[in-house]
Amino acid sequence: MLTAEDLCEMDCPVLKRLLKEDGARCLLLDCRSFLAYSAGHIRGAVNARCNTIVRRRAKGSVLSLDQVLAGDDEVRARLRSGMYSAVVLYDERTPDADVVKEDSTASLVLHALCGDSTATRIYFLKGGYDRFFSEYPEFCLKTKSLPPLTSQSSVDSSCSSCGTPHNDQGGPVEILPFLYLGSALHASKKEVLDAIGISALLNVSSDCPNHFEGAYQYKCIPVEDNHKEDISCWFLEAIEFIDAVRDSGGRVLVHCQAGISRSATICLAYLMKRKRVRLDEAFEFVRRRRSIISPNFSFMGQLLQFESQLLATSCAAEAAATASPLLAPKTSSGVASAAATPTSPFIFNFPVSVVNSTYLHHSPLTTSPGC
Repeated sequence: MLTAEDLCEMDCPVLKRLLKEDGARCLLLDCRSFLAYSAGHIRGAVNARCNTIVRRRAKGSVLSLDQVLAGDDEVRARLRSGMYSAVVLYDERTPDADVVKEDSTASLVLHALCGDSTATRIYFLKGGYDRFFSEYPEFCLKTKSLPPLTSQSSVDSSCSSCGTPHNDQGGPVEILPFLYLGSALHASKKEVLDAIGISALLNVSSDCPNHFEGAYQYKCIPVEDNHKEDISCWFLEAIEFIDAVRDSGGRVLVHCQAGISRSATICLAYLMKRKRVRLDEAFEFVRRRRSIISPNFSFMGQLLQFESQLLATSCAAEAAATASPLLAPKTSSGVASAAATPTSPFIFNFPVSVVNSTYLHHSPLTTSPGC
């Protein structure tokens, strides 16, 4: 149970009034899963998560603020400088703080806040997101689907080398506010790119042309969609490119031929690295937005390997931080450097038994040409 002495409970009407009158000085920490947060959250909330490895290692010790809010440097800086008048934690639907389990994310986040010696008042929202959304939906942000392209001109291919399957005639889908996933057809339509504010394109193919070199920033990852290709050696370079576009205030479209295998793999790797989620959670998140994704069997294996590297690095960082805080990584970007290098190619082979059946259902051993 939550036992920190400074923890108070907050009712939904009080939070609504606080957000309306002094929202900029209220830090909302959403302690639900990445999928739940992405489906809907209170406006302005930050997703605080702890993966299974971190949670297991946290038993008996307190996590740091850097660990539970990795990647949210500005939020941590504002919190430590006393710029927030209140921190409000919430989960899915827990009615009272007294019944929150000790090993829950909310409890881990609370102890991290207290262990960081922040003087800001900490509250727990009674009833969680479910109750707040039911009472004040106007203060919440729900995921909305991107409408499909309907005009015939928008789906006719302008380049014979960039054909797409018949069932892939919609527009690019938003994975994150700055990250879109689509096909070569979408990348060949300037009006489509401009309509969603694309400023850069990550072309994950060796044969799809860059149609508008003077209008957008381009980066090419020349890989084929086959089981001998090593796409993992490009993960870090692709992640850095996406980060650079994000940091410049732009939006990037990741595409391959059909937006099914290669480009989906890059988006999955990005989510795993930057959002600290497991492959199954990242896969479900992307699949809900673009149901036809199907990375080939080898790519799924490489993503599993990438996941194990990220978790191993996280585990090592936890051990180092526990032994000596001075050894803890200073930035989230440093985690991957030891986990994988763009110059160490491998072709991943593994027994079918280790693969989740969900992946096999959406990622058959043989994919259609040009995915």
